[in-house]
Amino acid sequence: MDPSKHAASQYSSTSSNLSQRLAIHAWNTSSQSWFSWVRDRLPKEGSILEIGAGTGLLWKQPDHPVVANLSLTLTDFSPAMCDELRTIPGAVVTQCDAAALPFDDASFDAVVANHMLYHVDDPDAALREFARVLRPRGHVFIALNGDDHLAELFAVGAAIGRASVIKREARVTVETAPQLLGKYFEGVQAEQAPGDFYVPDVQPVLDYLGTVGDGGALSSEEERIARGMVEPVVREKGGFRVRKDMVLFSGVRG
Repeated sequence: MDPSKHAASQYSSTSSNLSQRLAIHAWNTSSQSWFSWVRDRLPKEGSILEIGAGTGLLWKQPDHPVVANLSLTLTDFSPAMCDELRTIPGAVVTQCDAAALPFDDASFDAVVANHMLYHVDDPDAALREFARVLRPRGHVFIALNGDDHLAELFAVGAAIGRASVIKREARVTVETAPQLLGKYFEGVQAEQAPGDFYVPDVQPVLDYLGTVGDGGALSSEEERIARGMVEPVVREKGGFRVRKDMVLFSGVRG
């Protein structure tokens, strides 16, 4: 089973699109980064498998270094992402599909899937695999975005013809996730990350929108319209507030 066509076009041969999107996190209003906040909730020892680990930022936090008593396995379908992941000391990196994991049953104490489940064509099949490779009473951690995530940014995107493909085509959402996860895991809980993003000027918005859709960098006309929407807000309020609606689900394999 393959990732969605959009995910393949965005991430197979490059990590730059993801890096540009993650740059919005520099303007987080919370005192703690998203990645550090997630790490606080993960086990501090044992074997952890992260599926769709992207550029590996979860494991590059200075306040949460990878420690010797943590056995870390990272996967991604993208060769470019796997190249990035191999820079993380001590991590075992495997290129594979989320719905066909090349690991034995009951191999890991915890499975992490950070903002990737909406990229797969069959989330149910992926979750079945997550449960299969978890040991009994092992924990799963799955991050998804709510409907309000980046609403102001995507409103600008819609105005220039850059609607979010991921948001439109996602086969699992924050609203549908509890029932879906409940098929495979017990005690499913959801916790919303604190804060928003407060961008001080228009450039981070332009950079992000240049990765939305499959159109590449913004045209001069797209940029003109986006600037016309964002710059007046920055002048009036000192920045452009973008809502953060990021939810971490957790559960236990029975």
